[in-house]
Amino acid sequence: MPQSALAFALANLPTPGLLLDQQRMDRNIARLKLHLRELGVGLRPHLKTAKSIDVARRLLSTPAGPATVSTLKEAEEFAAAGVRDILYAVGIAPAKLDRAIALRKRGVDLSIVVDNLEQATAVAAKCRELSIQIPTLIEIDSDGHRAGIQPGDPLLVEIARTLQAGGADPRGVMTHAGGSYDARSEAQLVAAAEQERAAAVRCAEQLRAAGFAAPVVSVGSTPTAHFARDLTGVTEVRAGVFVFFDLVMAGIGVCSVDDIAISVLASVIGHQPSKHQILVDAGWMAMSRDRGTASQPVDQYYGLVCDPAGRPYPDLIMRQANQEHGILEIRPGSSAPLPELPVGSLVRILPNHACATAAQHTYYNVIADDQLVAQWPRIPSGW
Repeated sequence: MPQSALAFALANLPTPGLLLDQQRMDRNIARLKLHLRELGVGLRPHLKTAKSIDVARRLLSTPAGPATVSTLKEAEEFAAAGVRDILYAVGIAPAKLDRAIALRKRGVDLSIVVDNLEQATAVAAKCRELSIQIPTLIEIDSDGHRAGIQPGDPLLVEIARTLQAGGADPRGVMTHAGGSYDARSEAQLVAAAEQERAAAVRCAEQLRAAGFAAPVVSVGSTPTAHFARDLTGVTEVRAGVFVFFDLVMAGIGVCSVDDIAISVLASVIGHQPSKHQILVDAGWMAMSRDRGTASQPVDQYYGLVCDPAGRPYPDLIMRQANQEHGILEIRPGSSAPLPELPVGSLVRILPNHACATAAQHTYYNVIADDQLVAQWPRIPSGW
């Protein structure tokens, strides 16, 4: 593009730096909200991807939520910004219960998650000790991906009874279809979404048959959220990376490369002509070590390289990454030419995993209408 306000602004930013295309982000948010509205289910977005108050304000349906987080640090920061309906969607460590209770004492409707009797017993004991209720969801394993209880396992009801006996509130079930990341076709994504829905609904019905209300049936991953065709019995959908998307999501077929809203700005710092390499000042400390596309049909290595306007160079990738050095090469097997990029040139690198790359930075440089319009801080790191 010709020298523009954006080109001038980028030339004056320190590198490496995190860029956020606000218009792409807004389009991504609108897309999922429309889809879920058509299915009659609300969104409880996962804020772990953005970790930003400014992004949350554009993402949440109301200033108070509902929202999902992956750390109590996130819960505390978003609560301080006015979010009041929060699901902490990682199995609770008993030592963290006091922090969770402190948030509830501040007026935050914080729900926690368990999937075993040890956790449930600890929650029940704390509720009994303090004469309080802690709303708790029981995690379901809908696809063998990670944590959770198998549908039909009698342990589900035993956990609910343990919670209730101690005065806790067994509010329902939740699941995350992480196995959907292995899908390679629309049919597989649709099937993963239905498998997720059916497992969660079956478990909620199992609880209801045992006398529990189970008002919450919470499902969600970015792939299944976009490819669900029927969400009967589901009360809410959780998804997070959809707000930015990334190369893993593009490789699955959930989005296109043109939908990816974040990139890392880097400067060319050298060349290795005999190796056909370009060196930049963004290594794995800027991009993360995530190689999530390595198992996909197209391996993007450490990221896909674009010009300063965000247009991908043909088959130019970050092939290798050291701590502070990125090594750019043409993709193996491609006949594309290595672009002429003198020392000092700027490039933008699209990430494999938006959550992991964004986590390496403290703020977003926000782009809109081909201008740099703001800097949005990310909440401080920590758990």
